[in-house]
Amino acid sequence: MTHLWVRAESRENEDRVGLTPEGAASLIKHGIAVTVEESASRVIPIKNYRDSGCQIAAEHSWPQAPRDAIIFGLKELPDDGSALPHRHIMFGHAFKGQFSGQRLLKRFKVGGGTLYDLEYLVDTTGRRLAAFGYWAGYAGAAVSLIAWATQQDGRECPAVGAYDNKSALLEDLEALLNSVGRSRPRAIVVGALGRVGTGAADLCEVMGVATTKWDLAETAHGGPFPEILDHDIFLNCIFARPGTPVFVSKEALSAQRRLSVIGDVACDPDSDYNPVPIYKEATSWEEPVTRVHASPPLDVMAIDNLPSLLPLESSIDYAVQLLPTLQALDNLDGGVWARAKSEFQSHMKGLKL
Repeated sequence: MTHLWVRAESRENEDRVGLTPEGAASLIKHGIAVTVEESASRVIPIKNYRDSGCQIAAEHSWPQAPRDAIIFGLKELPDDGSALPHRHIMFGHAFKGQFSGQRLLKRFKVGGGTLYDLEYLVDTTGRRLAAFGYWAGYAGAAVSLIAWATQQDGRECPAVGAYDNKSALLEDLEALLNSVGRSRPRAIVVGALGRVGTGAADLCEVMGVATTKWDLAETAHGGPFPEILDHDIFLNCIFARPGTPVFVSKEALSAQRRLSVIGDVACDPDSDYNPVPIYKEATSWEEPVTRVHASPPLDVMAIDNLPSLLPLESSIDYAVQLLPTLQALDNLDGGVWARAKSEFQSHMKGLKL
């Protein structure tokens, strides 16, 4: 019997989950055994999974799970160098040349396990079957607006935290923007036709922010893009890949510009294809921005788990999208799972320990 083991997230400020109790009940009806670890932070209580028929395991006990169990989580594993013998479903961030990703792949090579990267669960056209993108864009635009508003009185963006729901976020953001005492900023969203860009643009429009929307047609010439500098906020919603142009170069830091906040929602600072190569590390909930130029100020927001600011909405949305793919777990040798395994194997070739 196929056995799915839903692990507790080990990353701080990560309350999301990729399977709801309702989804777990559906998998069990499909003949898939489901074990869910207890979690001190998961937005959905463990009781709901128990009531849905799941087996319950201790928090972070997945290394001792049966060898044939498929370990399912969202964000990264503890970077402890241990060998990984299981099959894992998660966002590995390992296939675009990321340095941390190479360490992860070496752990799989030592242990003999397999990574089914959630970013590479795609249909036959290459489109992802499930994504958090909309809520990443939505939350990323919100934090970027917070950064802009606090800039207006000489401060850097304060620490952020998870909201109970979208309404609570919008209420707080509206009050902050009203306190600034000046007109709303102008924003530009690059990648506006995708899931991430749609979420970013929706948040901006709800908050009364004039928004320029760019996608492939506007960026096909490859740059430079001086128009970006004429906006207060730039929201990058295009994931780094070979051929992605540079949107804001190091030369832009000292150029004449209106731009004062960059929300790098895609957030791939250690990728060779980073389209915003003016910062080197992701930011955090405690320190949401890094100031890359002092006067006039330019702050970069690059939190890499933005959807967890709205953990309930983003979890439910993602889990609904992913469920049909999980229901096909009993056919790992075909379809979407075979494509994901092939992607993993292609990146393991030639990997040296």
